Amino acid sequence: MAHFLIIGAGMGGLATAHALLRGGHSVLVYEAAPELREVGAGLVLGANAMRALQQLGLHDAVRARGTAVTKVNLLDQRGRLLQAADTTGFTQKLGFDNVGIHRATLQQVLLRQLPAGTLVLGKPFGRFEETPTGIEAHFADGTTAEADFLIGSDGLRSRVRRQLLPAAQPRYAGYTCWRAVVDGSELGLPAGESSEVWGAHGRRFGYVPVGEGRVYWFACLNSAAPDNPAFRAFRVADLQREFAAFPVPVSGLLRLTRDAQLLWNDIQDLKPLRHLAYGRVLLLGDAGHATTPNLGQGAGMAIEDAAELAACLVPTADVAAFRRFEQRRLPRTTRIVRTSWNLGRVAQLENPFLTSVRNAAMRLLPAFVSRSQMAWLYKVRQ
Repeated sequence: MAHFLIIGAGMGGLATAHALLRGGHSVLVYEAAPELREVGAGLVLGANAMRALQQLGLHDAVRARGTAVTKVNLLDQRGRLLQAADTTGFTQKLGFDNVGIHRATLQQVLLRQLPAGTLVLGKPFGRFEETPTGIEAHFADGTTAEADFLIGSDGLRSRVRRQLLPAAQPRYAGYTCWRAVVDGSELGLPAGESSEVWGAHGRRFGYVPVGEGRVYWFACLNSAAPDNPAFRAFRVADLQREFAAFPVPVSGLLRLTRDAQLLWNDIQDLKPLRHLAYGRVLLLGDAGHATTPNLGQGAGMAIEDAAELAACLVPTADVAAFRRFEQRRLPRTTRIVRTSWNLGRVAQLENPFLTSVRNAAMRLLPAFVSRSQMAWLYKVRQ
């Protein structure tokens, strides 16, 4: 059995720690933050991610804290239906639900299931060196750690990736996003139903239930350049003005939101890489294939990575296992990144004529096209 160092205690890092421990390996997870705070908004774990969690022995603990998402509606700004997708047929075939869950809740579930001492906090990663027998990691505080292998799971701005590929920088998608999780019990939203409104002039608003009566919502606006100071200063009242013409329950969700709950960030991804495996070092999750959130597969891809890595390490843990992982994962993650990027460009259209053409095309899109896309996302044989 081998000893692994994981850099980063996000969803991918924690899930991978579980995968390695189940395979009989030893592992330490190093996280730069001095504590794992309960921050973040919501996310959806597709049925494919829930199946991966089952393979890691984590499905039941995660499923108990989220809520099933069985229907996805796409609407125009006047509330008219563009598309409706009932995912029940796919999830029944796969045997797992799509689950909405708060990001902090998922992180805590993954953390609590790990043995004490697996996670080391307050250890910013500096660099790594390959030795004749393995890898030596150097941290900002001057300490080092040795292992057989190192896994970079330290997110979009990965320091591990920066050492390997200094030119591979985050790519700005052209729009910015506000998020929050609110108690939406009083709104009486249909159970298990998620909706997204594609509005005029590059405006988009969506929401999804995440359990215990809470609703995760997001609001997107186009911005010619990242880190727009005007958008940085936005508060709930500004969003209420921008999305005043949107259908219910947009106004209700914004009314329930306090300024302190708002999270804001520009939407970025990582242009697909040619490799994920670099000898004894592997890039995993957002460090290797960060995607825009338009397909709801960011966290799911990291969890799938963990399950796939566990399979690749059987029967032996060696650099060939990392190469097998790369060969299995790159085609899927690359397609996810590219499809999500292109979907975001369509959703954020500003030109009124092109917007009307887009909406008409979405209404006329044959059902089998969306079914085929979902089958591929969820890895279901039709």
